[in-house]
Amino acid sequence: MSAAPSSAGQLPGGPSLPQERRLVTAIPGPESQRLNARKSAAVAAGVGSTLPVYVTRAGGGVVEDVDGNSLIDFGSGIAVTNVGNAAEAVVSRAAEQLAAFTHTCFMVTPYEGYVAVAEQLNELTPGDHEKRTALFNSGAEAVENAVKIARAYTKRTAVVVFDHGYHGRTNLTMGLTAKNMPYKHGFGPFAPEIYRVPVAYPYRWLTGPDNCAAEAAAQAIDIINKQIGADNVAAIIIEPIQGEGGFIEPAKGFLPTLVEFAKANGIVFVADEIQTGFCRTGQWFACEDEGIVPDLITTAKGIAGGLPLAAVTGRAEIMDAAHSGGLGGTYGGNPVACAAALGSIETMKELDLTAKARHIGDVMLGRLRALQEKHAHSETVRIGDVRGRGAMIAVELVKPGGKEPDPAATAAVAKACHAAGLVVLTAGTYGNVLRFLPPLVIPEHLLNEGLDIIEDAFAAL
Repeated sequence: MSAAPSSAGQLPGGPSLPQERRLVTAIPGPESQRLNARKSAAVAAGVGSTLPVYVTRAGGGVVEDVDGNSLIDFGSGIAVTNVGNAAEAVVSRAAEQLAAFTHTCFMVTPYEGYVAVAEQLNELTPGDHEKRTALFNSGAEAVENAVKIARAYTKRTAVVVFDHGYHGRTNLTMGLTAKNMPYKHGFGPFAPEIYRVPVAYPYRWLTGPDNCAAEAAAQAIDIINKQIGADNVAAIIIEPIQGEGGFIEPAKGFLPTLVEFAKANGIVFVADEIQTGFCRTGQWFACEDEGIVPDLITTAKGIAGGLPLAAVTGRAEIMDAAHSGGLGGTYGGNPVACAAALGSIETMKELDLTAKARHIGDVMLGRLRALQEKHAHSETVRIGDVRGRGAMIAVELVKPGGKEPDPAATAAVAKACHAAGLVVLTAGTYGNVLRFLPPLVIPEHLLNEGLDIIEDAFAAL
């Protein structure tokens, strides 16, 4: 089934779509089921789908499927469509570039779009020092190149990462990632010289959240000094809010302590902002919350309104340490993706999406904390923690009477939300976190309707 024809003067998707939840079949519907049968016969089994509804168009806060259903989107393609699907400036700039040329390879014959995106990132990322940027295709590729750059600059090899961290699916970034299933299981051996240390996880810190930052930082630094040797460490890499790990926001003070330690020991501090960047947390970048100025920052996902693009941005002297030809790739900084990124950044500025993200966070946290209180004495499931910033919010589900993770209840709530026409995602090292990533342009009525569906899903357990 093809997409519904567009109205005169309107795009087939994007902001012009009716902003409504509309269910005309069960989820997934018969056409989606037929397409899913084709997928099973044609696509590798390792490529899964959270919700197998096959999309024909999307925009604002909704996605429409081949059966004519319109679902509320609390996923944003995993924090990619921050500006909404098919945002006008993204589409117009990308279409203009598409008609001009699709590819030359920046390493062969360069073009202005790449340079313009680099200039924007140098300006927007934290810190007023001189910066440089290199563009790539995916978040994992950005993280790998950050490691390459840090090693070239420091002439060291060790890389320090954290419990519950996620950094990608390539061999090196699988090694950097903490979670075995589904990301690492059966895919080793992994790259050497990767070391994992504790993270300040307030909800699960044994001596309580008040002690979390100081104790976790002390433990991490002790491990680095005793087991690795600070003089051997090229980079410390951390997500300012851990994404796949369960939207864990490290206790206040943890990140600044690590930054001070890195600076004192000549270690490159890398903020992995691939999921948290581009207004998602109510600031352009999540590390701004505690005034963190990373040496390098990796970005992707929300950068280009849905087109594949990623970047490493950082201090000029560090970024320039790699020899000429040492960074790059055939498609890195593709001209169409660069045009889309400029349109995406333009949209973020014009619509003040940092403020919109903060408002979304206020609404969601208020509703979800009320839901937590409502189920505080439930005999079936309990919301142990509500956390996050801006439009990056999560609830952690535990069994009554303690903090034992409850992945079964988490899956049941997600399934109920999907059946009711709400796209939600799960996460967490223990599989017991519901994460919510609505587009920053979602209308207020859809935001609240989505929260109503979540409340109904909990009530039905």
